[in-house]
Amino acid sequence: MTSEVIIDVQPKEVSIALLEDKRLVEFQKEGRAEHFSVGNIYYAKVRKLMPGLNACFVNVGYERDAFLHYLDLGNHFHSLEKYLELVGDGKKNVPLTKCGGQPALDKEGSIQNTLKQGQELLVQIVKEPISTKGPRLSCEISFAGRFLVLIPFQDKISVSSKIKSGAERARLKQLIQSIKPKNMGVIIRTVAEGKKVADLDMEMKILVKRWEDTIERVVRHRKQEKTAKATPKAKTPENAKLPVLCYEETSRTVALLRDLFNPSYENIYVNDAAVFNEVKDYVTLIAPERQEIVKLYNGNVPIFDNFSVTKQIKTSFGRTVTYKHGAYMIIEHTEALHVVDVNSGNRSKAPEGQEVNALDVNLDAADELARQLRLRDMGGIIVVDFIDMNLAENRQKLYERMVENMKKDRARHNILPLSKFGLMQITRQRVRPAMDVNVEEACPTCRGTGKIKSSLLFTDTLEEKINTLVNQLGIKRFRLYVHPFVAAYINQGIVSLKRKWQMKYGWGVKIYPNQQLSYLQYQFFDMTGEEIDMKDEKEMK
Repeated sequence: MTSEVIIDVQPKEVSIALLEDKRLVEFQKEGRAEHFSVGNIYYAKVRKLMPGLNACFVNVGYERDAFLHYLDLGNHFHSLEKYLELVGDGKKNVPLTKCGGQPALDKEGSIQNTLKQGQELLVQIVKEPISTKGPRLSCEISFAGRFLVLIPFQDKISVSSKIKSGAERARLKQLIQSIKPKNMGVIIRTVAEGKKVADLDMEMKILVKRWEDTIERVVRHRKQEKTAKATPKAKTPENAKLPVLCYEETSRTVALLRDLFNPSYENIYVNDAAVFNEVKDYVTLIAPERQEIVKLYNGNVPIFDNFSVTKQIKTSFGRTVTYKHGAYMIIEHTEALHVVDVNSGNRSKAPEGQEVNALDVNLDAADELARQLRLRDMGGIIVVDFIDMNLAENRQKLYERMVENMKKDRARHNILPLSKFGLMQITRQRVRPAMDVNVEEACPTCRGTGKIKSSLLFTDTLEEKINTLVNQLGIKRFRLYVHPFVAAYINQGIVSLKRKWQMKYGWGVKIYPNQQLSYLQYQFFDMTGEEIDMKDEKEMK
């Protein structure tokens, strides 16, 4: 199986598509204009104490001051303060063990007995600003990587509860214990399961370097601050003023890619030079031997169109999803759960009988449903109404097929065998916030008062109808009337779409424009002038 990542960077948003054997299996999209600051670390000043709230407000450069509660100072706050005091005196390469012996923060203490107005702190944003509220802060500094989370001034190693194997948990703890610096705590993430010591050691060095760079910026600021005080008549430089951004979380593109990335990817295509450099730097850090897979796309055709992503998005999202041989499923989202209804559509019956036909439709539906769960990130309870099957062995085949398909899904999930009513129940953890992709277009005739299916898929619909006429109904000669714009598109080029259809389905396929038809309307007539009704149930709704 080949895997590729396509990154489409637009002025207002960035989209990431994961393709497996050219099929879209995961899709993420986020706005670029939105300011994401969780994880950023600032050296900042206490603006105001609030004894009634047992908290304080800290200026980190936002319109509204950030909120820091006493309990968010963390158990090791005094160790952090002692360390900042030592490095502030100009001492270099101060080991964290120098701060040992500092008392833990008293959980019953108060903010006014711990901090004072104007005090300088190292803080990290843990919650984005919401509406009229500023960001939420913590003094428990942490650095998140793909496999590990590094927490200075702690000495505890924790393993993700999702790693169930006792032997693997013990192995990972032993490995981390042998490579981590003293007085550094580590959380081992789920994706670290089965990783070699070289991979973990490389990321540990990256995270430690981030901590060292953060402290280096604090030291640099302190020096500039002292210089500014020594020359009071000189204008204070901007970089000597608080707050100072000491560490900035990775860009949104890299953050989206971080949990998705796999070194086995063959290519990562990016259509923006700046983001290309960010992604290449990130891949060079975590998998230096794979940096050549990151490629800058410079084509004139939009990147998603070039890799057939746009068309797959339009066919894969929406209420109705068509898959093999005319079968389709309807996906509904309610407050409590997702409901999926599987239909055979206009699929021709298998000569072996209804049971074989139902099994074929259901197995194909299981393949498409597993893809849809990843693609839409459908979380919570999913109830699937498959076509009824009488034989227990067929129901077991369907269950096993669904379990096998879901092995590729990185979200936690649980699948139950079919109930006696033919229903399959699935629970699935949501990996990221739910994303609603609207694939409908405003109708050019009624100017948006109604909705039509995506016009990009119209020629696919026409070919399905032609295939049904020729190969299922045995009608070899007929006339198809479409809107003049559509007829012009079908007839364009040396090897036009019309010519391809004639070579595939026979020269009896005739296509003519009809100005009385609306944009996506069509009519089939046999050679006697009798109209052939090719509208199916989905189009009539």
